[in-house]
Amino acid sequence: MNKEPINTSDIENDNNSYSKSGVFQKVLIAVAFFAIGFLFNAMGAHVQIGPMSQNKNTIDLTKFWQVNDILHQKFDGNIDAQKQTQGAIAGMVASLGDPYTTYLSEQANKDLANQLSGKLSGIGVEIGLKNNHLTVIAPIDGTPAAKAGLRSGDIIAAVDGQDTSSMTVDEAVSKIRGNKDTKVKLTIVRPGESAKEVEITRDNITVPSVSSEIKPGAVGYIKIRTFGNDTVTAVEAAASNFATSGVKAVIIDVRDDPGGYLDGAVNVSSQFMSSGKVVEERSRTGENKILSAIAGGKLTNVPVVVLINGGSASASEIMAGALHDNGRATLVGEKSFGKGSVQEVVCLSGFSFSSDCKGDSLKVTIAHWYTPKGINISKEGIKPDVEVKLSTDDYNAGRDPQLDKALEVAKQQANK
Repeated sequence: MNKEPINTSDIENDNNSYSKSGVFQKVLIAVAFFAIGFLFNAMGAHVQIGPMSQNKNTIDLTKFWQVNDILHQKFDGNIDAQKQTQGAIAGMVASLGDPYTTYLSEQANKDLANQLSGKLSGIGVEIGLKNNHLTVIAPIDGTPAAKAGLRSGDIIAAVDGQDTSSMTVDEAVSKIRGNKDTKVKLTIVRPGESAKEVEITRDNITVPSVSSEIKPGAVGYIKIRTFGNDTVTAVEAAASNFATSGVKAVIIDVRDDPGGYLDGAVNVSSQFMSSGKVVEERSRTGENKILSAIAGGKLTNVPVVVLINGGSASASEIMAGALHDNGRATLVGEKSFGKGSVQEVVCLSGFSFSSDCKGDSLKVTIAHWYTPKGINISKEGIKPDVEVKLSTDDYNAGRDPQLDKALEVAKQQANK
């Protein structure tokens, strides 16, 4: 799969590419499925022992060492220097107030790599922060979370009785994930309903990122669950099958898709648009970058409908925005999640790629995404052209009015 490192959630040239600065992956992902001296120079800051200078990027460690000395002199217990260091780094990162800029332990690195490869362990749910509440982005079909009835938009108020209001996403994820056959209790608050406690048994989970079929009326249907390692190959195969079969329109379903690799969003978009801007990256450095469609797509002339909802985030929002702004797709469903920031993952213990990173790492927000027409995804999200709600009654009854509308729109456009 082509990977293009362009200061975003992308990757370039090959699966094992990495930069000399220790960047092993750049991913655009809304959330983690289950998880997911000091290296100040790696963060663009300077270390100073003594009073703070006028340079706002200079860090004064006087009090740090003072507190460290007091602890070693007075604390009545054992002190683990490594845990102190990790805690201090995590605290420094958390002080930025960005839920997507996080310090990742070695295990969290493995969890992130497993997430993007489709190998998961836990209950099968993506979570994120929405309006300062820990929120279910999407349960994965067929997993313990889906079987327990969790839905996109559910607020997780407590994990095993512990309030989540002050937890980061990674803290909550670490409490929710666990070994197969162990249990976790979640307190769920759903708008308009009373809070309820749900006990879920964890399991090992492997989820293909893409499934496809041809629906009645010669409408191709592609469901993308995440933009992972196998997404581009699977979508290309589906597109080839659709082209050979003569489909008259295509529906791309990215509801409850939390995102993933940027190159996946670019390549998938390119199957349906022969040219044009896919997305623009803007950062405070002013080094803005534009990613354009790659020629050679197999379905650049058939009508496209994209299904989105509040669980569609990051890479799925980029793809939906690209196809919509270039006049290649009608959007049906509900407003997307609104996660348009770019994370770069820096390996702190070597110059390795992805799951080969040994030890801890830093996932840091480095820029933000804008659609071809300049929509700030983080601030505005992606709004549908045709809004269709999916109610609790619909869900419980197995109805899908959003897909029904998408099929209606696709057939109408195919017959024009």
